[in-house]
Amino acid sequence: MKTILLAAIVFVVSFSATSQPVISGTKTKQAFPIVAKGTAATLYIDKHDYTVIAKTAKMFQQDIASVTGISPALVYKLPVAKNIIVAGTIDHSELITKLVASKKLNLTSINGKWEAYKICVIEQPFAGVEKALVIAGSDRRGTAYGLLELSRQMGVSPWIYWADVPAKKSAELYYNGGTMQDAPAVKYRGIFINDEAPALSGWSKKTFGGFNHKFYEKVFELILRMKGNYLWPAMWGSAFNDDDSLNPKLADDYAIVMGTSHHEPLVRAHDEWRRYGTGKWNFDSNATALREFWRKGIQRMGARENIVSVGMRGDGDEPMTRETATGLLERIVKDQREIIADVTKKDAASIPQLWALYKEVQDYYDKGMRVPDDVTLLLCDDNWGNIRKLPKLTDKPRTGGYGIYYHFDYVGGPRNYKWINTNQIERTWEQMHLAYEYGVNKIWIVNVGDIKPMEFPTQFFLDYAWNPSKINAEDLPGYYTSWAQEQFGKQHAFIIGKIVAVHTKFNSRRKPELLSPATYSLTNYEEAEQVVSEYNALLKTTDSIYNILAPELKDAYYQLVLHPVQASANLNELYVTVAKNRQYAKQQLALANIMADKAKALYVKDSMVTNYYNDTLAKGKWSHMMDQTHIGYTYWQQPAVNSMPALQYVNEKELVDSVSAGNNSDTNQTRDRTVNTLAENGVFQMKEGYISMEAEHYTKVVNTPAAYWQTIPNAGRTLSAVTIFPVTTNAVKPGASSPHLQYAINLKDTGFIDVRVYLSPTLMFHNKGLQYAVSIDDDSPQIINMHEGYNDRLWNQWVSDNIVIKSSNHFIKKPGEHLLKFWMVDAGILLQKIVISTGNLQPSYLGPPESAK
Repeated sequence: MKTILLAAIVFVVSFSATSQPVISGTKTKQAFPIVAKGTAATLYIDKHDYTVIAKTAKMFQQDIASVTGISPALVYKLPVAKNIIVAGTIDHSELITKLVASKKLNLTSINGKWEAYKICVIEQPFAGVEKALVIAGSDRRGTAYGLLELSRQMGVSPWIYWADVPAKKSAELYYNGGTMQDAPAVKYRGIFINDEAPALSGWSKKTFGGFNHKFYEKVFELILRMKGNYLWPAMWGSAFNDDDSLNPKLADDYAIVMGTSHHEPLVRAHDEWRRYGTGKWNFDSNATALREFWRKGIQRMGARENIVSVGMRGDGDEPMTRETATGLLERIVKDQREIIADVTKKDAASIPQLWALYKEVQDYYDKGMRVPDDVTLLLCDDNWGNIRKLPKLTDKPRTGGYGIYYHFDYVGGPRNYKWINTNQIERTWEQMHLAYEYGVNKIWIVNVGDIKPMEFPTQFFLDYAWNPSKINAEDLPGYYTSWAQEQFGKQHAFIIGKIVAVHTKFNSRRKPELLSPATYSLTNYEEAEQVVSEYNALLKTTDSIYNILAPELKDAYYQLVLHPVQASANLNELYVTVAKNRQYAKQQLALANIMADKAKALYVKDSMVTNYYNDTLAKGKWSHMMDQTHIGYTYWQQPAVNSMPALQYVNEKELVDSVSAGNNSDTNQTRDRTVNTLAENGVFQMKEGYISMEAEHYTKVVNTPAAYWQTIPNAGRTLSAVTIFPVTTNAVKPGASSPHLQYAINLKDTGFIDVRVYLSPTLMFHNKGLQYAVSIDDDSPQIINMHEGYNDRLWNQWVSDNIVIKSSNHFIKKPGEHLLKFWMVDAGILLQKIVISTGNLQPSYLGPPESAK
């Protein structure tokens, strides 16, 4: 287990997911007592402030009570009290205005900023008041974020409802900070509830009666607690504005900016066309009906905050006809903007709009289609976490700016992935860092599926969107620890963070829906056995923490940590056991039948794990949340029900004498794949015709003032990834002292060798292939385009395997020590691993384990 949890990942504990810590249960000299000696400070808000201030003030009031057991009074006029908490928005709070007028509060640093807040303590703020803890917002969300930042620091997780994380108890609470202020770097930060059947839809129907305002109130609270501001609502057979008239009103009450997905123009849900539309979803033949349909959407929107999607795709999230002309699409957008202007009586440019370059729509853009400059171009990933397009640094700035639509969940090819979290935050960080450095900062929205079980990556996405400059590559390991501490306290945070890092790494190697008995090799490098062994060792550690946790933490721990490890370990062992069954049956070994029985038991266990989550966990609160099928895929779409992989049996009466031989062939001995602690000047040794090297274990790194190599810890399938920073660095010609990595190797023979580099599946985000170069010793670098021959078939393989493997051939003139050099050509390439082969490299999914030095 040391291999997994101690050697493979190095953690730094100093990073905090929230702002600088300012609240504790102990008093300092200048502390403001939120709760002290059994008394809570009185909380004041102005009755004329925005509705969301009243909403969040009540949340804050309840949060204090959940931590301390004491609820502060919530008042709407200046109280007679020794200590008061004042929360309010600039120009909407009488007491904030008075403090500014008396020059006791200076808000020039946040005035006019988007969603900014300032928190400070003021001595003698008003007659009869000794101290005031002031939370002032530049706008309504700024005030709300300030209050909820304090809640989070008091020990109230954003997942207090959605993952049953209990508030951390403290008899007293003190604000020990000086002045703190903050504001977001990305303007709109949100989530998309999608692919929500059968899990979330079944749960919401049982719990709330459907996707109504009772359901969305819980969603809005969650978004605010994570400092988000934007939502694309559930849309599979649902219509946010039409299903419950209180939905849009409540969104405005909670100050959530609403939108509709990339194929739902002008605030009309797709299902509304089924309900109310007449004729075909075709602008050429049915423009009048479509215009009227869209007009009603803008009329219904009123003055509420929305980002209006423009453009048009085919019916049901399908492409329009291949013959669709960009001229027609430009005319559609022109007509839509005329509707917006006519209904709102405002310049269309004053209403936030987006055009999503999703799937084939990006092709229209690449062929020359354009929309007005004030419309935000929502760039997209490939549905698998790899960004397809970014603006060039030389592009003229757009007033509407750029956004990203990202995915943690997807329905489509090569397979749906909806069941559990398979997303590494390291890849999310790397891709969104790339986007941010290229100026994409207007909208970040991520498809989170059913919300659960995407809790961890969702919080990371929104934390990162708030301030990308705060989380650097080297901070990522510490983020796990900080997040674990926020949910479960300090005592076990370090190991829980490691568990989450390891299981998301394991789960991202191949989505569960893509697993099969043939995924991992049974015969080469003991790969399949090693995968099962590592998962089960991780599960053992995860269980051990569960067993010693306080009872009130167990439900949250099961949801956020134990379940994904337990379910994934079982599923991987199931497929490997089926593979053994088939292998032994082919060999006519009686062990085939033993493996068949074991596989059946593992299949039953999967159902038991699901049933516990749905029926027992948190007293049945999450019924249906694990209804998603995940075993038995035969093509991209999910099976209607889980199905046991086919098993094979042998006639044991004829094979009595084979049992002992078979038992000997199924030992649990595994090769030691421990990541070596490598000496600075060590040389990788050839063994069994190959050398395997993790990217970060280079012998020497060569940087320049313009570019340097950066390790992204835990990124990738086996250890980490190394890439060039800044990501905006211009391409260079490799050679001499240009940026490169050196690996000292020892080759036994002369002749040709095959150098295979394992790369993250980065796409051509500037419509050109990304290049790197490889050389041996002083030979001229061979420049290789990682996207050469790129097509749909290759893309399917890349995202299925979550790796790109490229080869180059090099001639070795003499045996002995050599230097392999990996050269930068383009930024944006992530190197995970290098494998050198003299031929006959045995096939495996993860590649051979790292060679010794």
